[in-house]
Order: sequence, then structure tokens, then C-alpha cells
Amino acid sequence: MPETENSCASLLDKLADAGCWEIFYEYKTSLSCPKQFTKELRGFIDRQAYLPVYERIAAGVPFPLPSRAVVSKMSSQKKRVVYTYPADENTVLKLLTWLLLRRYDGIFSDNLYSFRPGRTAKDAVRRLTHTPGVREMYTYKADVSNYFNSVPVERLTAMLQGILADDPALLRFLTGLLEEPLVLENGVPVTEQKGIMAGTPTSAFFANVYLSSLDRRFSDAGIPYARYSDDIIVLAPCAEETKAHADTVRAVLSELGLTLNPDKEEWGTPETGWVFLGFQYRQGVVDIAPASLTKLKQKMRRKTRALKRWQQRNALDGAKAAAAFIRIFNRKLFESAGDNELTWARWFFPVLNTDVSLKEIDRYAEDCIRYLASGTRTKARYNVRYRDIKEMGFRSLVHEYYKSKKEECAPGNECARGDACACGGQ
Repeated sequence: MPETENSCASLLDKLADAGCWEIFYEYKTSLSCPKQFTKELRGFIDRQAYLPVYERIAAGVPFPLPSRAVVSKMSSQKKRVVYTYPADENTVLKLLTWLLLRRYDGIFSDNLYSFRPGRTAKDAVRRLTHTPGVREMYTYKADVSNYFNSVPVERLTAMLQGILADDPALLRFLTGLLEEPLVLENGVPVTEQKGIMAGTPTSAFFANVYLSSLDRRFSDAGIPYARYSDDIIVLAPCAEETKAHADTVRAVLSELGLTLNPDKEEWGTPETGWVFLGFQYRQGVVDIAPASLTKLKQKMRRKTRALKRWQQRNALDGAKAAAAFIRIFNRKLFESAGDNELTWARWFFPVLNTDVSLKEIDRYAEDCIRYLASGTRTKARYNVRYRDIKEMGFRSLVHEYYKSKKEECAPGNECARGDACACGGQ
């Protein structure tokens, strides 16, 4: 991690520091980032393409306008608005956000888990599942409606004035990004209330800051609570207390000019358990949430149909389509699909203590592969044996899961799972 505690210089000056960029590159390449991303980042650093961007920032030249786009949300029919800056500026903002989240991490409560160094969604779920008496607890779960793009900018900038008082240049720059009223829509400048701009690197830091008072409220009271960006969950020993906690969440959000998504408010009992960040907890068992399982199977089904059309259109052998399916989902499940920290497997494996859903996914994937390879959904598809599927490169989630548990609990490695571990904590 680069040294950033320099009271005489702005954090912005780190954007021109070649050594800082190298450390950032080492960090990114230590994750499961795609080769194309690391190649582009390497070229960006080698060309010192960050210097012109830094020089414009230092000279007070207005930052380029972000472009607005509407994209599908999580492979559903729902749409969301995202914003992007030009490639070079966006890369510089990634480093700046990385630095921000490290210099100012100390202002956040322990119950916040999003975009923080050394903390992930799996840590949130682990902490919740290790809450004393968790099996008898009731839960309240909420989601802030259109959080990123609904944050009142004037309130956020007031918060930043206190947080960034030690770095006036940084405060001016970030305030300028937030207060810029224009965005590009199809290349044309338009005025829009855009909040903290979902999709831009700095939105991660802003999202953590704006709801920090809510986090502290529950942290100071010693109430089991976790937040990951706009997802909130609170645990309580009785249903009446969850209702009181819900009132608190609603009141604080109202004070901040935000609202809850009523369709995503959920109440859990000791019998039903709870779902959070793609995980389901019920009476000591941590599995993949039903919605997450369904989404993955839907993606497999859509890809199977697309590959079947591709095979027929090009008069290809079914084995080619099956092998393509395997390559696609090996990348999705075990490699990063984008510039993010966690692969699908790295997100789920460390927290799960059952293989029930993994077995279901494996069976579904095998069925898709057999159909593509054989061209039939009849029993004849089983002429494609499991050995044949393995030879095509298929990686079983169940096998990879237990392999990861074995590595995690190997001698010399601390087993963080304890008695919930698939290996028995041995």
C-alpha cells in the first residue's frame, strides 16, 4: 500500500507518482482480473498516460463530462442508469478511489463492508452468522431505492467538507465532479440530477460516506447490522425489535433525502432465516440464495439456446458448442468477468457450508452440455458420459468447492470457518 499520510501534499499528487501506479498494478494483478484489463492497465502505466490527466486536474481544467447510459440490471428486464468517463480519466479515477478508500477507511464503522480494504461481502455474512444466538433471531432487510443516483449532492458535499478538511485540493476536485450539472447523452450535453453517478469509480467512496451515520447509529447501539453499499440487514431477538429497527432505518434515510425500495423489504424469522448479498442463512446452514441460483441457471439456459443456434447456423459439430459452453462458464465461475475483486467462486466458496446448490448447478450445467453435444433432450443425451464432459474441460463446482476448503484448512493456514467448515474445522 502506498504511503498516503502526508499532510503537506494532496492525495491528488499521488496520481502522478509512477511508484504508486506500480503498487496499484500489483494489487490489481493479484486479483482475478481478466488478461485484457491487466494488459490495458500495463500499457496505460508504461505510456504514463496518467500524467496529462493529472496535469489537467492540477491546473484546474474542468474534468470531461460523464456519459450517461441505460443498461439492463442483473440480466433482468429492469433498467438502471450508469455513467462513464473517458477511458484515461476513468483509469485515473480508479487509482484515486483506491487511495481514498485507504486513507479515509478509519472514518467508517465496522459494520460497513462495501469497497473497503480487507473487507468483503463474505466477511459481512460470516460476522452475521457468528452472531451469538443467531439461530433464534429475527431479521429486517432493506434496499435503498436507486441509491447512487438519488443522493442529494449538496448534503454529500457538506459531509465531505468535514472529512476532507485536511486536503482542500482533493475536496475541490471531488466537489467539482459532484456539482457538475451536465452529462453527455448520445454525445449531447444535458442537465441531469445524477447523484454520485453509479458506474463511476468514485461512487464507491461516496456511497460509503453518505450512509455512514446510519452505520454508526447501529454500531454505537451494539445491534447486529451490516451494510454493503445500498443493502442493509439488521438482526434482533424478537419481531418487535426488528420493527423498531425498521423505523430507525426509514427515519434516518428520510433525514438524508432517501427512500427504501418497498419491494425489497424483507422480514425473516428463526425458521425462515434470511438472505443477504446472494447468500441464504437458515438454522446454521449457509447456501446460495434461491434468487442467485435461479439467475445463474437462467444464464446457462440462455447461453445454451444461443450456442445451439450458433451451431446450427454454422453446421458445426455439437461437441464444439458444448466445449464453448464449458469455456464460457469456466470463465464466469472461476475467473473474473470484469475489473472486480471477486470471481463467482471466490465470492461464494469461503462462506458456504453446504454443497446443495452447487450440486444443483453442476447437474444443470451437465444437462446443458449433454444437450449441446448430443442434440437431444431424450435419454440418449446420457450417451455423452461424465468422462466425456470432463475431457472437454468441465470443472465441477462441488469438486472445486471441496478443493478450496482443503486448501483453506491445510496445515499452516488458519481455518476461518471453525465448526461450520466443510472439513469440520480440522
